[in-house]
Amino acid sequence: MSTITRLFDFPYHQLEKYNLSDALVTKYGEEWIKTSTKEYLQKANTVSRALLRLGVQKNDKIALISSNNRTEWNICDIGILQVGAQNVPVYPTITAEDYEYILNHSESSYCFVSDQEVFDKLNSIKNNVPSLKEIYSFNDVKGCKNWKEILELGEDESNQDVVEDRKSNVTTTDLATIIYTSGTTGRPKGVMLTHQNIVTDVLMSSPRVPLRDGDAIALSFLPICHIFERMLLYLYQYHGISVYFAESIEKMSENLKEVKPHVMTVVPRLLEKVYDKIYAKGTDLTGIKKKLFFWALDLGMEYQPYGENGFWYEFKLKIARKLIFSKWQEGLGGQLELLVCGSAALQTRLSRVFCAANIPVMEGYGLTETSPVISVNVMKNRGFRIGSVGKVLEGVEVKIAEDGEILCKGPNVMVGYYKDEEKTNEVLQNGYFHTGDIGEIDNEGFLKITDRKKEMFKTSGGKYVAPQILENTLKQSRFIEQIMVIGDGEKMPAAFIQPNFEFIKDWANRKNIAIGSTNEEIVTNNNVIERIQEEIDHANEKFGNWEKVKRFELTSDIWTIESGHLTPTMKLKRKIIIEKYRDLYAKIYN
Repeated sequence: MSTITRLFDFPYHQLEKYNLSDALVTKYGEEWIKTSTKEYLQKANTVSRALLRLGVQKNDKIALISSNNRTEWNICDIGILQVGAQNVPVYPTITAEDYEYILNHSESSYCFVSDQEVFDKLNSIKNNVPSLKEIYSFNDVKGCKNWKEILELGEDESNQDVVEDRKSNVTTTDLATIIYTSGTTGRPKGVMLTHQNIVTDVLMSSPRVPLRDGDAIALSFLPICHIFERMLLYLYQYHGISVYFAESIEKMSENLKEVKPHVMTVVPRLLEKVYDKIYAKGTDLTGIKKKLFFWALDLGMEYQPYGENGFWYEFKLKIARKLIFSKWQEGLGGQLELLVCGSAALQTRLSRVFCAANIPVMEGYGLTETSPVISVNVMKNRGFRIGSVGKVLEGVEVKIAEDGEILCKGPNVMVGYYKDEEKTNEVLQNGYFHTGDIGEIDNEGFLKITDRKKEMFKTSGGKYVAPQILENTLKQSRFIEQIMVIGDGEKMPAAFIQPNFEFIKDWANRKNIAIGSTNEEIVTNNNVIERIQEEIDHANEKFGNWEKVKRFELTSDIWTIESGHLTPTMKLKRKIIIEKYRDLYAKIYN
């Protein structure tokens, strides 16, 4: 397969094979600053030497908390791993209490942060973390040591032989990282991943990703503290792909035009937002342009890969691509060849329409505990099926338990949860990791996820309801921004809905309907409630009587990570949402 056995082998492989001038690129102010593969490794070695001078031992834990992806994160990652220490990446958006829990639980001795906001939050609980010796910041931050001090401390190369000695003693089965899962319930769990776990996942995923080695650009914006983006960054290094780090979600469209990437990773929520923006632009068109736009869109919704729709469809698609879909490409930088999608279920209509627009979406499936990829769709070798998460990676074994749960076995499966034998034993049984997801494998080997086992509920009538399927269907409505289906132990399913306020204001404006100006006024407006009822009725037609959403309540607040509705990977925190809307719950069921 490869001589790469440890994570820090990836940049050395890149140096030997591709030696890029722009291995990692970050924007500072108005300028994109390039770091070559050579400089990347020089700085990583400088960090390693400094860590040794600070007394960092093998198996010490060092935390990284960055509010944006950046070159320095990757340099520190390699610098930490080379001395046999473990990188503990932390989501910047979690609470100070969670920072405190994670740093204490992992006994982190040092921490690198990105900016003032993260530092202030960390500093507020620093005294409650006895193991934490020092904090260093990548940006100039008041009251915080700068990471340049680390680079100065490591300048003297006299202990490089000790670094080399430490590196040679790191084995593939050694622990590389502890990733605390954001968790939709309870305290975060520390997933222990070895070098082997992540390296084998990268190498097993490699044949599936149609990347042009040494000659492509990736745009990285999903949180690097999440294993999905981090694993992809190692994969990019393996293939000699230049990685540009997006500034923020707000600057995405600007960055896409500047960078013109060939590949990027996305979560379904981002694709939904991109699609909604394109759709909104289409509705603003007039005359023949508008007719052509919706003709192309309808055509895209019928898309099937490998020319399965026949010659006439492909002929029309060619025209649609030239006249309409080429504009979509321009908006995304003009060179995008591939979107890699994970973290949650993707609506099939989005998969169809983006593929029709010549922007293939490779939907995959996995968990932090599986490093993360278990399966992925790929266009070549007829390995793509809309509505599935592709075929299982070669080297990974998946079987479906009697209750429909997906069980996974392979070199990518974690060694366990840090300091939690009980939870480890719950999910690792007879060599198989119990994913908590329900799925099926068809006769051609395509894996399909039908729901989260923990999220399925039973109504008082004894019928099972899979909320994610309902939510995904209902979220296709442009009136609905977020939705959570409820009804465990109740007589019927119902829903909490956060409306798409921006779209509803546009709709009311076009229809000349008075709905009020504040969110509070909008959610109590009868015209809005009736219009959303229409959307619910339309979606309900696809479901059995026991599954239909019979009642709903609208919420005036926006569901965000910061307000506690969503995990950092945009999943619903179901228990917290139910607690927040106890009064609405009572209104529905009392």
